Amino acid sequence: MDIIYVTGDDAMSKLLILEDEDSIRSFIRVNLKRSGFDVVEACTGEEALEKINESNISIAILDIMLPGIDGFEICKILREQYANNIGIIMLTARGQDEDKVNGLVLGADDYVVKPFSPQELVARVQALTRRLNASSNVNTEKKNNILSTGSFSIDLKEKRFFKEDEEIDLTPKEFNIIKLLMESPDNVVSRDEILNRVWGQNYIGDLKVVDVNIRRIRKKIEEDPASPKYLKTVWGVGYRLARGDKFEKY
Repeated sequence: MDIIYVTGDDAMSKLLILEDEDSIRSFIRVNLKRSGFDVVEACTGEEALEKINESNISIAILDIMLPGIDGFEICKILREQYANNIGIIMLTARGQDEDKVNGLVLGADDYVVKPFSPQELVARVQALTRRLNASSNVNTEKKNNILSTGSFSIDLKEKRFFKEDEEIDLTPKEFNIIKLLMESPDNVVSRDEILNRVWGQNYIGDLKVVDVNIRRIRKKIEEDPASPKYLKTVWGVGYRLARGDKFEKY
């Protein structure tokens, strides 16, 4: 029998096997362990949920026909509790196309038809592990590109600005001003610093360009621009962005 070895990000992923037949469960466990996976076993849906809650499970392999809570119900519960943070592979009987459809509708990522070869199951587990790792890397990268303070956040990579969950369109200069203020929340940033950082030290033109852009930003982010709640003027010095809560920079 060929053994498929797991390397890199696939290595030591923790999997749960939910299967009430001892022989099938043992067959799956042996082949996954040979391929480098850490395996947890359960023979009932209730036991599976308990072990998933206790362990950091990456992928759950669920048989459908079980005593008590069946595989469909476990799949539904896992999606509700863990969203897309856990992979799900359903084990279905040959010819039961309705089972495949129901599993995918409930949130399963893949299915394997009984009887199956160990190579097929390991290959599907590896493929799902890679997809989960890729998705996790994308989410981490996105988080690392977010600058937030109070009600506001900026996607530094995509140059997008949000108040709460609403995106607000800013010009490039407005974006750079708000970014500068968000990097020093509750601290005063002078007009000269804004001018030098946004327009450059060699800027020649009306020095009131900063004030003009501040007024434009206020119209976009304040409920009452004449009485600003967020973008405050510190007379004779410059401006500050009131955050109101903890500043976070990821």
